[in-house]
Amino acid sequence: MSAPLCVVLLVLLVYPVGQLLLQSVLDENGGFSLENYTRLFHTTVYLDVLLITLKISLWTTLFAVLAGFPVAYLISSLPRQRKGQWLFWVVLSFWTSFLVRTFAWVVILGRNGPLNQLLQAVGLIDTPANLLYQLGSVIVGMVHALMPLAVLTMLSVMENIDRNLPRAAATLGARPGTAFWKVYFPLALPGVAAAGIMVFVTAIGFFITPALLGGRHETMITQLIIVQIQQTLNWGFAGAISVLLLLVVLIVFGIYDKLLGLSTMTGAAVDRNAGGGQGYLHRAGQALLDALARISDRILAMCPRGLRRNADAGQSRFMWWLVVLVLIFLSLPAFLMVPLSFGADSGLSWPPRGFSLQWYEQMLASPMWMNAIVRSLIVGVGTAVLSMLIGTPVAFMLVRGNVRRPGIWMAFVLSPIVVPRMIIAVGLFYFFARVGLVGTSIGLVLGHTVVAVPYVVITMMAVLRNYDTRLDMAAQSLGARPWQTLRHVTFPILGAGMLSSFLFAFATSFDELTIALFSSGGISATLPKQFWDEVTLQISPVIAAVSTCLFAFIAILIWIADRMRRRSLA
Repeated sequence: MSAPLCVVLLVLLVYPVGQLLLQSVLDENGGFSLENYTRLFHTTVYLDVLLITLKISLWTTLFAVLAGFPVAYLISSLPRQRKGQWLFWVVLSFWTSFLVRTFAWVVILGRNGPLNQLLQAVGLIDTPANLLYQLGSVIVGMVHALMPLAVLTMLSVMENIDRNLPRAAATLGARPGTAFWKVYFPLALPGVAAAGIMVFVTAIGFFITPALLGGRHETMITQLIIVQIQQTLNWGFAGAISVLLLLVVLIVFGIYDKLLGLSTMTGAAVDRNAGGGQGYLHRAGQALLDALARISDRILAMCPRGLRRNADAGQSRFMWWLVVLVLIFLSLPAFLMVPLSFGADSGLSWPPRGFSLQWYEQMLASPMWMNAIVRSLIVGVGTAVLSMLIGTPVAFMLVRGNVRRPGIWMAFVLSPIVVPRMIIAVGLFYFFARVGLVGTSIGLVLGHTVVAVPYVVITMMAVLRNYDTRLDMAAQSLGARPWQTLRHVTFPILGAGMLSSFLFAFATSFDELTIALFSSGGISATLPKQFWDEVTLQISPVIAAVSTCLFAFIAILIWIADRMRRRSLA
């Protein structure tokens, strides 16, 4: 059951990345040399860029988890029907393209953008402020891009927490703050930690937002790798930078696995055999929770009674307003692209003037945009099908099979998430160039499958954990063979979960830029690659029209997935 996944990851991940890292210790003649590492540490420039990368990633992780926690906390406490309505806005933002969301912030923070217009209207500034190309704009853009990932990761754990436990603590005399920090939060901690590491690892490999919203002081280490490959073709030095980046990520994942275990990233409970790290931090953690509990109780005691209402259930008026503001922050930028796409002006000033469909006409009349859309659809469907065929059997094996050393299997399955996307993209480009797959749809499908399979496995594992295996046993006791049981019982019940996995893989491929940036070729770009080329070369309302179409397309996908989920529950 795991053979296809092993072949794919060994051939398309381990070998290409290994070849790239090997280049870092070879000279021009193929002999062993540490010249690239000597250059890397000869000056402080590259270490300074690494520190900037870590600083931006840590701030992004902190703000994304802090702002996303109330959203996940409130949604997890809602009834099933209302939960779907609120979750829609998080999922919509999560599946909306990184490029669309980042481009929206370029418009919002521009000198003629809505934020400058608002600040001038209320009299806070007299002339437009320079809000772009600085650390603040990069942090805002990256938090906006990665907060939905944090919310969904925490929500997968919070949904399985019994809300009666904090209420039981309250009946025994615990105040709301104490009940939350001493009872609820320790149960939610695996989800918080998983969200933190997922956001951090994704942020440390980001280049879209820093390239579009940051200046030269916000250069991240992945941008250096792009320069070494695309401008100088210096594979050895790019490999040395990749080794440095990979080492940092592996240290972070090693600490996480030691404390909680990698299985918590799939929504499982804390692995008590993960290591002794919990024992070392137990007393310090308890002291911190005690302090937070006391501070929270004192603050709540000073609040009006109306704000404390339903505080134990996480549905106070303050919590509702806070979550609404966060959801507006997540949703508003993409919605601002809609009126801009119908404006008559050739610029992207706010508010748009006039009404015109000329930008949609230019998009539809452009062979480059149309070819990019068709190719992204073909590659996305191919990636989703291949990822499902490879990832679903592995999920069955990990959940239902008595596999030996499950931690090692989980580490292997999650390796495309552990390894920064930029390193995978450059390694695949080096490998595809040697076998003639650069610029082909097959190469893109294979490359996208590598990064999409882990999400299929994680999603299907979460679905299978909630599946009642007694239904399969009942079918087999009535004479059904294993294949008949899968076809007539298991797969129909798991249909909604499998569709969600399919759409997840499709959306991952449809929005993938890093691999396409190197492997798509110059004349056969995918939609994200075409979008990236247009944004970096010129700012046109055609980009707003494309963004609106992408936004509507993702909303339709989410609506279909939600309809299928409700039908399966009915």
